[in-house]
Amino acid sequence: MTADTDKNDLIYMDVPEGRVVIRLRPDIAPLAAERIRTLSAQGFYDNVPFHRVISGFMAQAGDPTGTGMGGSELPDLKAEFTRDAKFLRGTLGMARTSDPNSANSQFFIMFEPSPHLDGQYTIVGDVIEGMEHIDKIKRGSGGSGMVKDPDRIKSMRPASAENA
Repeated sequence: MTADTDKNDLIYMDVPEGRVVIRLRPDIAPLAAERIRTLSAQGFYDNVPFHRVISGFMAQAGDPTGTGMGGSELPDLKAEFTRDAKFLRGTLGMARTSDPNSANSQFFIMFEPSPHLDGQYTIVGDVIEGMEHIDKIKRGSGGSGMVKDPDRIKSMRPASAENA
């Protein structure tokens, strides 16, 4: 973590293998960053599964139903696509349907760079600590990457809420 990182932009996500620190990017996706911050503060992501995990690609979570079809009760977000940031290892992107303006609560973390996603999905943050824990999340099977008996997010909270 750098000294210039605003604690309001840090999210602590505890997964089975340990703590992951995410730095939100309100500079490029203010709406999505605020959504992740708000839902984390509410405890929305606690015990939510990594329902879709594809080796060499990404791990997806944020759907309490575990089906890939669910989200929060908040309205969907307007797309915040950028070419100023790239989908690299550790990038946190907002999942969506084929409608670019359908991101809600689901997000994915990249295992590897995926340039084909650049400018097509909202980049909301980056894993800055604990990527080795994401690497150990149980993988899915088949083209969809759906996971049977998936690993779950133990807790996900804004860093500013810890010791508050």
